[in-house]
Amino acid sequence: MPPISEYAIQTNLLNKVYKGNKGQSSKHALKDFTINIRSGQIYGLLGPNGAGKSTFINILANLVLKTSGTAKILGYDIEKQKRDARSAIGIVPQELNLDPFFKPIEVLETQAGLYGVPKKERDSMGLLRTLRLENQAYAYSRTLSGGMRRRLLIAKAMTHKPLVLVLDEPTAGVDIELRYELWDLIRELNNMGTTILLTTHYLEEAQSLCDHIGIINKGVLVADAPTQDLLKSLDKKQILIKVTNFDKQKELIINGVSSIELSQDGYIVISYQPSKINFFDILKELESQKITIIDIISKETDLEDIFLEFVREKKNKGQI
Repeated sequence: MPPISEYAIQTNLLNKVYKGNKGQSSKHALKDFTINIRSGQIYGLLGPNGAGKSTFINILANLVLKTSGTAKILGYDIEKQKRDARSAIGIVPQELNLDPFFKPIEVLETQAGLYGVPKKERDSMGLLRTLRLENQAYAYSRTLSGGMRRRLLIAKAMTHKPLVLVLDEPTAGVDIELRYELWDLIRELNNMGTTILLTTHYLEEAQSLCDHIGIINKGVLVADAPTQDLLKSLDKKQILIKVTNFDKQKELIINGVSSIELSQDGYIVISYQPSKINFFDILKELESQKITIIDIISKETDLEDIFLEFVREKKNKGQI
């Protein structure tokens, strides 16, 4: 049994420096990276290419040695309690690295053997059933569709029954239908008690699945908060208003808003900060100018706005 820990993954001042070759400077891939992922969460880790996501995952998987700091999985130190830490986590890579001549049932049995799981404790067919692959159990891996192979990778990572599952870009390159199918599967695994760390480039995916989100940029964790809190943190909102009796040649002025633009489809696009002016004050201002409103669309802050805000260069000049 793992030690009692409210955190599935914990790091403290984690650093990784890759030494450069002759004539090249070293690369500081992770900088004092401190993160606390609670057990039971679906935690989304976002960041641009080269931000340090893969380095972090590879350190957790013991594929890359950290330079300094500590990292724990379910309370197990990844260096001092290496075997226990490895048993507590399953890693699903982005690449479809499966032997084409192995059958799914053989893939799982072999993986379970590598982790030392006794045969009487294995449930390879049950795992394939959970991942909706029981009908393909004895088909060669090379005959499986891309979506089936991705699900098989998840099953492979779960053969030793880890309580923590890391999914590295699980829906990269898949079609929309399969993406939603994988979303349902991720939620199902989480409901069964698995903590999930998800890296993704799809902001819609993170916003839909994750109850907590971290944003990493240039090795630094620049944001770390519950998804809803993060969405509320950006003081920016937009409304699109369709009106009648409006003279497009006349400049529209509303005190307190950030900007007013006219879209190609005839909507007036008003950007404003809710902390400075509220929605109803804007409507009253339009009403006072005898402008008749026939349609209103409110655009809430989404994760893309947050992401772009945090990865801008100016945000990394100071501590965040």
